[in-house]
Amino acid sequence: MKITEALLAEHMVFHNLFDHLEVAAAGFKSLREVKCAAALLEKLLKAHSDTEDALFLGPLEHCFEQIGQRDAFVAEHHEMDGQLRLIQKATRLTEARRLLLGAVAHSERVLKSKTLTQLGQTWHEQRIRVSR
Repeated sequence: MKITEALLAEHMVFHNLFDHLEVAAAGFKSLREVKCAAALLEKLLKAHSDTEDALFLGPLEHCFEQIGQRDAFVAEHHEMDGQLRLIQKATRLTEARRLLLGAVAHSERVLKSKTLTQLGQTWHEQRIRVSR
């Protein structure tokens, strides 16, 4: 299995989790429930991000720098982490729920197939220009 296939498979799992959280968030009755869901999501995303950094972005860093995408990947990971950490500091259920749904929406935008395909196309076009 290619690392890209493994990471894509994890992305599919995340999309299912995001769908579940979008529905479940409305039913959370306590701040603790939201914080637990956010902590779980944060832990799973951190493991994915670490793998992605070590096995995909790290070895291909020079390619991502050439197409100007390296900083975007790093910034997206930090943004997701920061949003999830804010939930742990929330003091009201409505605030925590809003932050959780915002983090899920942000993560969906970053991990969606269309975004990854666009990045792949940009990389491909850059590689063609470099090889000529």
